[in-house]
Amino acid sequence: TVASGIVGATHFDIAMPARTGSEDFAFMLERCPGALIFIGNGVNPDGSCQNLHTSLYDFNDEILALGATYWVMLTRAELVS
Repeated sequence: TVASGIVGATHFDIAMPARTGSEDFAFMLERCPGALIFIGNGVNPDGSCQNLHTSLYDFNDEILALGATYWVMLTRAELVS
């Protein structure tokens, strides 16, 4: 897959159980095919992790380049196929 090609197979989990949390993306998928991907944010230096939508959550800005790379490579793969 594109994601495992970018981060390596050990950092990619295709068997992750499906979940939507509070996403309403499923309504979009009723209209046209698609997929939802989770791009990990990492953990704090002490190993802890904060949930989204809390005052303790701190987005990892360093992950932005990796996420952008994923979308560029996915688009390239789709255009070539």
